[in-house]
Amino acid sequence: MSSPPTSPTAEPARSAQHRFIIVIPVADRPRHIRACLDSLHQLLQRYPYGGGDRITVLIADDSAETVHVAANRALAAEFSRRGLTAIHFGPDEQMALLDALAVELPHVCGTASRQGTCYAANRENFGHKGQGVMRNIAYLKVAELLRNTPDDNLLVWSLDSDQEFCVKVATPEGDREVYAIDYFHDLDTIFSRTDALVLTGKVVGDPPVSPAVMAGNFLADVLGFLQRMAASDPTAACGQHGDAGQAGGDASYHDMADLFGFQQAATAYHYRCPLAGAHTEADCCAHFAARLNSFFYGEHPTRVSYYQHADLLGSVQPARTVYQGNYVFRPQALKYFAPFATLRLRMSGPTLGRIIQAEIGARFVSANLPMLHKRTLESGGQSEFRPGIATATEAVAPVIDISGEFERQFHGDVMLSSIERLARERPIREPADAAQQVPLGCSDLVANTIDAVRAELLEKYNSRQRAIVDRLQVLDKLLHNPACWWNRAPEHAATVANFAAFAANVAHNFGPDSAGHLRINAAAGWARWRADLLEAIVRYPSDRAAWEAQLCAH
Repeated sequence: MSSPPTSPTAEPARSAQHRFIIVIPVADRPRHIRACLDSLHQLLQRYPYGGGDRITVLIADDSAETVHVAANRALAAEFSRRGLTAIHFGPDEQMALLDALAVELPHVCGTASRQGTCYAANRENFGHKGQGVMRNIAYLKVAELLRNTPDDNLLVWSLDSDQEFCVKVATPEGDREVYAIDYFHDLDTIFSRTDALVLTGKVVGDPPVSPAVMAGNFLADVLGFLQRMAASDPTAACGQHGDAGQAGGDASYHDMADLFGFQQAATAYHYRCPLAGAHTEADCCAHFAARLNSFFYGEHPTRVSYYQHADLLGSVQPARTVYQGNYVFRPQALKYFAPFATLRLRMSGPTLGRIIQAEIGARFVSANLPMLHKRTLESGGQSEFRPGIATATEAVAPVIDISGEFERQFHGDVMLSSIERLARERPIREPADAAQQVPLGCSDLVANTIDAVRAELLEKYNSRQRAIVDRLQVLDKLLHNPACWWNRAPEHAATVANFAAFAANVAHNFGPDSAGHLRINAAAGWARWRADLLEAIVRYPSDRAAWEAQLCAH
């Protein structure tokens, strides 16, 4: 294990506590953002931090619905009255900021960024630009705030709207959500006693990755659950409350965890029944079945991540992955924008992390400061808004299509692995080949790297698809076996229907004819994506130069 970036000093040497600007992009998630701010307010009731003047919340609104924009503006005013300093950074303010830029940033903040051309066709509806673009525009706002009120003792904290300032812990009595971390004092301590420039926390609760890369292991868990149920007495008391220590850590939720240096789980994970009071195995089975389709909106009911306490400074370790929804940095690190944002790729955080790691080494750290990730609403089990996922409700059972997110995930994986390999060869931001004086991307190195990575990942994705199809066949036979208790009594019909609907959605998204797999295997589609990825990498040094010029423009 590597050591922290510096040894902590005996006493923090500082004149005052750090001030924080918390950046929260939000797009048509009124209930999520309210829950996030409510949790912040509750945290500060338990762990006060320097009064209301030390924390500013910037709500970066990427909503497309005008009613949600108005609601978010009202929410900022409400929480300001409750003691927080909350700024609503809405579409009009965003357009005004972009129109006033001294430097064009079309590939960082969207299409051309001067008056009359900034999202020219979309100035009346300035939402759904994507989290990366919205985050970059918000960082320009942070830079503006710092120009008006310089503060070297400030930290910028980037969050997601579906996170809360608490953690999930596993207990013998069931999962609990608790305010166990004094985030602001802990971050103040780390940044006062180390030379860390960028710090990333993690998340607990729902995984930070797409269902596009979790279906294989979840299907194995579902099959294992149904096999245990088949051998049980449906009227017996529920026996699915054990395994309190089986937490979904070390990327166990990811079908291809080996890509990130983790071992694949050798066995299926058990479902920890959350039902309280007296209930039967059949009750547990029905409850699990009703939750299954929440998987497609980002839940993983069997591989939940839990918080485990550790010494704060002892947990500070060199990092390589940015969790976009939970990372903190000094103002000097504003030079690191969300890369390749206009491509709207998933895995932009890990990609940014590889770039940062290559440039600052051990000054990029992680710490045991996770936040609670809650992707779905308690009622209905769906996300409020999630790009790339479409739900058709006109059928008997909802058909959930994740092909858009699936495609963004695959090509995000290609970009991540390509950047990781290229960063080992040379600085990513270096604009020219030292020997040939030509742009990095004009050499064969980038093109060959992208092609090699895509071929390797395509084989992994296709191999996993074959395993999913095989497991679906086993699940179908077991589910419809007339000897199983759920097929022998009409009161279990809803349970069977929910399992069948889940299996149908798995087949729709991962079967032989799934749109996502057809897209990533199509030669014409890859030709377009290849050109976009190559251009983005070639352009990155000039994008960095333009971004830094804008930061220094005033």
